[in-house]
Amino acid sequence: MDGKTLARVGAIIFVSVAITATAIEMTRKEDRPAVRPTPVLEEAEDPLREGQRRCQQMGEAAARDSECLRIWAETRDRFLGSRTVPRRADEGR
Repeated sequence: MDGKTLARVGAIIFVSVAITATAIEMTRKEDRPAVRPTPVLEEAEDPLREGQRRCQQMGEAAARDSECLRIWAETRDRFLGSRTVPRRADEGR
């Protein structure tokens, strides 16, 4: 066998193996894991969250609204985990 013929036989064998592997892969059924539904958490009525939504809908006007400023301060304190002790009026500055 000369080199050309050997190369052609090798190419034919390679293509045959590739086609066979592709055919096997395409006919194989995939075992997909059962899809579990994502649990939906019931949102308890949270007056802070409702206030946040109201302030969000107000847009720029919320920056001048005292109730929104209070809600944002409470949200910040909750997020940061810090509770500031309110100053008494008779304390010096």
